[in-house]
Amino acid sequence: MRLVTSTGKPPVRPDRRRVRRGSVPLSLHVLIEYGIGVLTIVAPFLFSFDATAAKLVSVLVGVGVLVLAVMTDAPTGIARSLPVASHVVLDYVLALFLVVTPFVFGFSDDDDAATAYFIVLGVGYVLLAVLTRYRGPKPAG
Repeated sequence: MRLVTSTGKPPVRPDRRRVRRGSVPLSLHVLIEYGIGVLTIVAPFLFSFDATAAKLVSVLVGVGVLVLAVMTDAPTGIARSLPVASHVVLDYVLALFLVVTPFVFGFSDDDDAATAYFIVLGVGYVLLAVLTRYRGPKPAG
């Protein structure tokens, strides 16, 4: 037996997904990047990274993330000179870079804290990029 409404159409099931693609507004995405940038700069000292390469890369990546956030043409960007389409590409490139960093720079065997931080941050960055709504709401009409 199939359920139908008074209009003769099947009832619409409520969307049960809590988190879906496009659920993070661009302005919040950029604000999160400011936080990630600062956290990545202080991470070597906060999480006691052992490898010098991990410390250096962490500070440089943190500064890079802050520059990316400042330059993006978004409501929370400051300079607003980097198009959003370029920002999207850089998000995915950065995520990949973060995941491979411990292996490329050779501290994956020596520094578990730094390795875990970079991999978790890279995976988190992919999730943030996937969940971000890069376009504004469609105009009514």
